Amino acid sequence: MTQTVRVGSRGSRLARAMVGELLDQLRTAHPDVVWNQRTIMTTGDLDRTTSLAELSASGAGVFASQVEAALLAGEIDVAVHSLKDLPTNPTPGTVLAAVPARHDVRDALCGATLNTLPEGARVGTSAPRRIGQLRHARPDVRPTPIRGNVPPRLRRMRAKGWGGLLLAAAGLRRLGLADQITQVLDPWEWPPSPAQGTLGVQIRTGTQERWLQELLSVVHDPATDAAVRAERALLAALDGGCYVPIGTTAVAEGSSLRLLGQVTAVDGRRAVRAERTGSAQDPEALGARVADELRERGATTLLEGLRATPPPQRP
Repeated sequence: MTQTVRVGSRGSRLARAMVGELLDQLRTAHPDVVWNQRTIMTTGDLDRTTSLAELSASGAGVFASQVEAALLAGEIDVAVHSLKDLPTNPTPGTVLAAVPARHDVRDALCGATLNTLPEGARVGTSAPRRIGQLRHARPDVRPTPIRGNVPPRLRRMRAKGWGGLLLAAAGLRRLGLADQITQVLDPWEWPPSPAQGTLGVQIRTGTQERWLQELLSVVHDPATDAAVRAERALLAALDGGCYVPIGTTAVAEGSSLRLLGQVTAVDGRRAVRAERTGSAQDPEALGARVADELRERGATTLLEGLRATPPPQRP
């Protein structure tokens, strides 16, 4: 009897591209299995006017909760997320079955480079981390909130005459828009969001799902898994969410992991950094240690200041 697996994700063009990429690998590895792709509209997809910071603060899952609900209800068998959108505390009844090899971890600037942005230029981004990093690097430019799928954002940047647009390089590459990138930003100077460029493949817990775990093991990458576990442990230790100004990047160096963490004030006036190397066998401990150092250097004050500041409004 042929097995059929229903794989769900949010409905954006980028999410569909990510799932398609994953399904290509799974169909090659398991040609005897039927893999069906399904899309689910999420809070972040349906509400394009409220800022992501406000949606996150409201307790909404933004880009993950509806997909998880479909998984738990048995409407799909596998949920695929951009791992940076998935809360660090697992939803009861779910487990990450696989973390595929990471794509480009870096942020990208479209339209100009940091050095060639005109003085006072508008740069599109809604992420507090990117806003703080941009103001830290170029205090004269004006971060401008923008939401929506990637191609409409690029069109809006041009139509409004903005100087640039900040996006994840992985998303641009997955959509075939790498030619729109004018500068990729060094992740050790401009640390990205925890788990940026990485997929999280989620299933229900329980013995009946063990066969799914075995099927999905072919796309799991242990090095990527260790790196993002360290990054997400740092985020969790700082009591952060998807939309706080915490940047981090980890890379495997032999049997060790090198982890950098940075918290940047949204006004760009101050950035706190810490870096350590630890065992790849215990990435959570490394993330907790770097978070401790960040707190000792004043990260808690910066994060509390953000929570007390209302999000920027659309122009």
